[in-house]
Amino acid sequence: MNVIQADVLGMCFGVRDALDIIRDIERPHDVTIHGELVHNEKVLAELEARGFHQTKERGRHALPVTDIVLITAHGISQAERRRLEAAGKWLLDTTCPLVTRAHHAAQKLQQEGYHVLVIGKPGHVEVRGIIEDLNSFDVVEKLEDLRTYPHRRLGIMCQTTTQVRHAESVRAAIAAKNPHAEIRFIDTICHPTKDHQKALEDLLDQVDAMVVVGGRNSNNTRQLVARCRERGVPAFHVQDADDLRPEWFDGVHTVGLTAGTSTLAETIAEVRSALVAMGESQETYSTGCVA
Repeated sequence: MNVIQADVLGMCFGVRDALDIIRDIERPHDVTIHGELVHNEKVLAELEARGFHQTKERGRHALPVTDIVLITAHGISQAERRRLEAAGKWLLDTTCPLVTRAHHAAQKLQQEGYHVLVIGKPGHVEVRGIIEDLNSFDVVEKLEDLRTYPHRRLGIMCQTTTQVRHAESVRAAIAAKNPHAEIRFIDTICHPTKDHQKALEDLLDQVDAMVVVGGRNSNNTRQLVARCRERGVPAFHVQDADDLRPEWFDGVHTVGLTAGTSTLAETIAEVRSALVAMGESQETYSTGCVA
């Protein structure tokens, strides 16, 4: 079994910068991470072992127990920022600058009088951070969510990890359902997401199956898996090499490998090594060789 790795995969600069900041913190017990720093279970376990306090993403209504609060790469709303500062918290901000750009786009649309349509996953921490500062908005996850909106001006922007093709489809459908409205679109899909998606597209015609490495809660990882299946290529979402199952690759001659933007390089290397070993075992079995 051949293993082909995507040209672009794994950790983006926003996640890498956040990890660099947190590695330099000398007193972890004095810091509460306000949500999941990144959607990577291995990283979260390491942070717990170091002694950081970690707030669950859906438990952020309670005030952190420490005076220092670390804002994750996914960002928070200005309303939440003000709430924490009013409680006397000192904020250590690791928000990805491309997430900040998405916040600014939403605010710009609102200031210009648009009803803001956010293409993204309802309840996702990044989306919550954007909409908490909006007065007039809807979150659109699927084409089925769309309707005719009673607004003269509609402004469209995206969660940064949205599939480009999906955003284009939703944008076109909004226009078709709302011919009465003036529509403005601001592309807030981040470049690392686009690069990961393009590298995946380039790979899909060459493989019989895909392995996608990333956290279970990683939206961009799930988007990569979804795109594989849309193209009719079997896709297996794993967190690490231990999740791999040899029976998945029966009859598979070439497998592709990609990873979400919160995936550590060493995790990708371990998965690749495990896939290569499985391929060698298949070859040995099929030729009847004895090791």
